[in-house]
Amino acid sequence: MAVAPGYAIEPIKIARDDVALDLSGALEIHRSQGQNFQVSTAPGPDGIVRRIEVEAKDAASGDWAVFALANTTDQQIDKLIVAPHFRLVNSGLFWPDLGSSRIAAITPSEGFALDRQVSPDADVFQVTLDPGAVVTFVAELASPRLPQVYLWAPDAYKDSINSYTLYRGIVIGIAGLLALFLTILFVVKGTSMFPATAALSWAVLAYICVDFGFVNEVIEITPGSQQIWRAGTEVALATTFVVFLFAYLNLNRWHGHFSYGALLWIAGLALIAGVAVVDPAVAAGTARVSFAATAAVGLGLIVMLGFRGYDRAIMLVPSWVMVLAWMTASWMAITGVLNNDIVQPALGGGLVLIILLIGFTVIQHAFAGGALHQGLFSDLERQALAVAGSGDTVWDWDVLRDRVTTRPDVSLPLGLSPNALGGPARTWLPVLHADDRDSFRTTLDVVLEHRRGRVMQHFRLRGADGHYHWFALKARPVVGSDGEVIRCVGTLVDITEQKKSEERLLQDAVHDNLTGLPNRELFLTRLETVISIAKTEETVRPTVLVIDIDRFKQVNDGLGISAGDTILLTIARRLHRLLKPADALSRFSGDQFAFMLLSEQDPARIAAFADSIKQAIRTPVNFAKREIILTASVGLVTWTTTQGTAADMVKDAELAMQQAKRFGGDRIEPFRPAFRSVGTDRLQLESDLHRAVERKELTLVYQPIVRLEDRSVAGFEALLRWEHPRRGAIPPSDFIPVAENSGLIVQLGLFAMQRAAEDLASWQTQIGETPLSVSVNLSSRQLLRRDLVSDVRSVVARANIKPICFRLELTESLVMDNPEQSAHVLAKLKKLGIGLSIDDFGTGYSSLSYLTRFPFDTIKIDKSFLEDPSPKRAVLLKSMVSMAHELGMAVVAEGISDERDALELRQMGCEFVQSYMFGAPMPADAALKMLKEQYPAVQA
Repeated sequence: MAVAPGYAIEPIKIARDDVALDLSGALEIHRSQGQNFQVSTAPGPDGIVRRIEVEAKDAASGDWAVFALANTTDQQIDKLIVAPHFRLVNSGLFWPDLGSSRIAAITPSEGFALDRQVSPDADVFQVTLDPGAVVTFVAELASPRLPQVYLWAPDAYKDSINSYTLYRGIVIGIAGLLALFLTILFVVKGTSMFPATAALSWAVLAYICVDFGFVNEVIEITPGSQQIWRAGTEVALATTFVVFLFAYLNLNRWHGHFSYGALLWIAGLALIAGVAVVDPAVAAGTARVSFAATAAVGLGLIVMLGFRGYDRAIMLVPSWVMVLAWMTASWMAITGVLNNDIVQPALGGGLVLIILLIGFTVIQHAFAGGALHQGLFSDLERQALAVAGSGDTVWDWDVLRDRVTTRPDVSLPLGLSPNALGGPARTWLPVLHADDRDSFRTTLDVVLEHRRGRVMQHFRLRGADGHYHWFALKARPVVGSDGEVIRCVGTLVDITEQKKSEERLLQDAVHDNLTGLPNRELFLTRLETVISIAKTEETVRPTVLVIDIDRFKQVNDGLGISAGDTILLTIARRLHRLLKPADALSRFSGDQFAFMLLSEQDPARIAAFADSIKQAIRTPVNFAKREIILTASVGLVTWTTTQGTAADMVKDAELAMQQAKRFGGDRIEPFRPAFRSVGTDRLQLESDLHRAVERKELTLVYQPIVRLEDRSVAGFEALLRWEHPRRGAIPPSDFIPVAENSGLIVQLGLFAMQRAAEDLASWQTQIGETPLSVSVNLSSRQLLRRDLVSDVRSVVARANIKPICFRLELTESLVMDNPEQSAHVLAKLKKLGIGLSIDDFGTGYSSLSYLTRFPFDTIKIDKSFLEDPSPKRAVLLKSMVSMAHELGMAVVAEGISDERDALELRQMGCEFVQSYMFGAPMPADAALKMLKEQYPAVQA
């Protein structure tokens, strides 16, 4: 079978906060392409365009739509692709598109197949985009037309459906009540205009029920018959519109020739109704033209008869103005002039407003002359109609006969025998919940005693299956001529779902949504209660343990949020099995849990319990055919009489847990008061660092980068050192994070670049022009600064060195934190002529795509690869060296510890090494001395 060609497309960039994106204009439609279809994908993150082939699931299908989506964020995005079956907008006038299934299937270029969501009104597919992914989607079209495709956020789409459902329910309810009301008028007042108006109202109700998808909820409509139903309701609407105009204006009274025309018109529409079964589009188009023609003819008749003083025509003017306005809006919608999703439901609501206005007009005319002033219904009849329309159950207690009656019978929804709750009020007591019986009985007694008041009570009734249903009773007493209550009448409403929602809200307010465990607030409340007991009971000594899963963020990043949630549920179940009746477990946040231990008081047993927590978390978790081993940092504190509030205890336990993480994690750390000063030490260190910059306590040391070929010095890496006047030498691992958080890293980085460039210039002046370079490490704050390029240019120019001799080193994780910004800045730096090195290669994202995206000229292999005892180490090292050379990059190996490694790397083609074996970091004068020893001839 021939394979149809396709072409690459431009992806649509989406973000997590996008609510709804219209993809209709971005689709590429391919007609009559056969069952097998090939298309070029959108360029991926690596810039490569691929070809995919898709086979049609429907043998008759040959139309395809292609689009591409790009996740530009660093988070997984879940979206819904929605193609509505019917859209009034741009549906056409003469051969309208009456809706059908639009998309048979969607095939992504990568990842799993899209899940089709159940929806009677649209084709809905769930799509998940990984961070940074670019996915091309090929949609097999189930019909030739695809009027609209939206990309929705799942919650937003759900909210949209719910909001439209509420609106449609209100409109359908009003239309139903109006049709029922006009039908009742027809029974009461049998003139011809009433059945005509009632028929039009029922046709409107049928039309909006089909248009709003309500008929699908009542009867099962197959996808192929949807067009027939829609065309049938449009024909019915056009037919009853003609009948109403003819009957209301009473055209057969004085204008007999109008009768023949109306009969022929109606007969023609009846034939069109039969055509709707064979060709719904033709029938619907004819009905739309008929509706417009009826509006135009009606306008002429109203004008003509109105000038003759015919009162019916004059009273119909406001309604017909509404009809013409609705017709204009409908024409603008079906021709595409009005193009939004609000038009269709708005037009449905507009039809109901027209019928409402026509109904008022009919009532006003029919009952003019006294009937309207006397009132159509009595107060009791109006109240009865209102209750019937609301759908509530009428609760009537005949006090004199002590008989309760409900209409409709409330026994049936409860699964009880018919009229099981009819009879004396006491028959309700066995069915009532035990907690509600006294209040129910007392409320009724109070109303009888005081002979006034109102019954407003919520109670539970037990169904035949044993489950309880919540009901709301609102009733008022009816007092007889003797001043005694003769009956109590009101409404009974089933509020079970409302109560369940309230319970869920209360549960969610104090419990974690994922694990169902108490949250932090509930934990603190319970702990506060226990502490108040502990102050008077010596046997009560609560211990708080705060548990934090070590490096759990890596699990979420590697396996995804859903996998992380599954693992958290597993851990929560394991921890819950350690609980005894007196203890409590809570989930504070993310991967942090807390225990309140009351069952153990002995310190040794508390330590054993903490160790059992560690072992429970350390037990491997099997997920997706792999074992995941986690560790935990545990901080604990036991209450003493000197302890303060529950919040203080939890804070102390968290300080102990944080100290355990500082020591490397996977340990249990009891609280010590000294932990409270750790934060203040950090503030003091930040203050001292500010003064260190001002007092020039910071210096640079240089570690040689040596050529393996002849063991000569090719350059140096500049490393920052701080000699504190009181604390002595402070390692970079302590003060660099402080500088990052405080913003001082920018000032420190500029100092390091300037000093390194000046030292290099001084060396070159004393030893001559030699192939020598100096490398300076770059931080994340520096990389994101707009002034970085101008700073580097100024440093190179001020030191009067060649740009190629000055190098900047960046880590993988630093570059990939913001790849777009990094690529932009690195490209500008490369234009200056300086060198760029990627540090700690292989320990970050382990993604090779960035090597082609960023202008690096050197990679530095991390020392962990050389320390790896695995026999595959040589294969991995050789692969990295070969790959770097193929990409035109030099290689620097870090952490060489013996000559055997040096020889092995030399044979692999590695050019440079950097380790303590070839030279430890040294001051600038020691580096100059080393250079002078290496280049004596140059000095001479």
